[in-house]
Amino acid sequence: MIEQRLQSFIRYLRYEKRYSEHTVTAYRGDLKHLTSFMETIYAMDNPEDIQFTHLRSWTIELVESGIAPRSIHRKIASAKSFFKYMLREGFIGTNPASKLIAPKTPKRLPTYVEEKDMRKLLEQLEFPDDFEGIRDKTIIELFYATGIRRAELLGIKLPDVNIQAATLKVLGKRNKERIIPLGNFIIPVLAEYLDARSKTFPEPGTDVLFLTGKGRPMYPKAVYNVVKKYLSLITTNDYKGPHSLRHTFATHLSNRGADLNAVKELLGHANLSATQIYVHNSIERLKQVYEKAHPKGDKKEKK
Repeated sequence: MIEQRLQSFIRYLRYEKRYSEHTVTAYRGDLKHLTSFMETIYAMDNPEDIQFTHLRSWTIELVESGIAPRSIHRKIASAKSFFKYMLREGFIGTNPASKLIAPKTPKRLPTYVEEKDMRKLLEQLEFPDDFEGIRDKTIIELFYATGIRRAELLGIKLPDVNIQAATLKVLGKRNKERIIPLGNFIIPVLAEYLDARSKTFPEPGTDVLFLTGKGRPMYPKAVYNVVKKYLSLITTNDYKGPHSLRHTFATHLSNRGADLNAVKELLGHANLSATQIYVHNSIERLKQVYEKAHPKGDKKEKK
């Protein structure tokens, strides 16, 4: 019974809410953990029998297992969505997850690459002068020029790139389209890649913008590997994936005084609160500058 309800919920997420496959997979994993706990501890196979006390013991088990607060927060959010769906469909009369409280998660500032390091990567390091080298440089330049997500980059098709108008159309979360302006610096990079793409694969059989060395559409792990490979050459940050370039884009704009609402629109955020984290990054940077520059900021007094 519990597996049947879970599959029904997954179909709801995929076809009605139109969540990305990545998000659906995360929900499925979180709820599998919950159902496994209920079956193991309470021998419970019917989700309609689950009560608040059962869910509370599950959250306690999550905390005692040493799972990171952010992961616990996500699992609880998944459980709340599941039982909210169950209530809406009439499978249960009350929502046992409505009063669940997630542990507080420490705020972490987004990891980004310093401007000098990005200049070193894009202006000093040499990329291979072949199709894959041109493609890799274009991928990194485009991430940094637009702040798009990895899934958005993978979804770009040839008609989405308008060189003449200097715009890029991407499909974001919840299938929301947005048009992003392209700076003058990225136009020749894209033009070079498009030329290399057409010469290397005259008839690739797909209009997806970025291709592998075999002419097939790029996939998530391949893009991650490209970004990690080159960021590893210029930064010691722990995380060197594509999302760090999104953070870098937004932080550098914020550092240089960009309007927060404009950054929000460029990133495709649904609300301003998601964008405000980059202001915190800028403030932290100002604090560092202040400490270094102010005479009283130097704790080691000169003798």
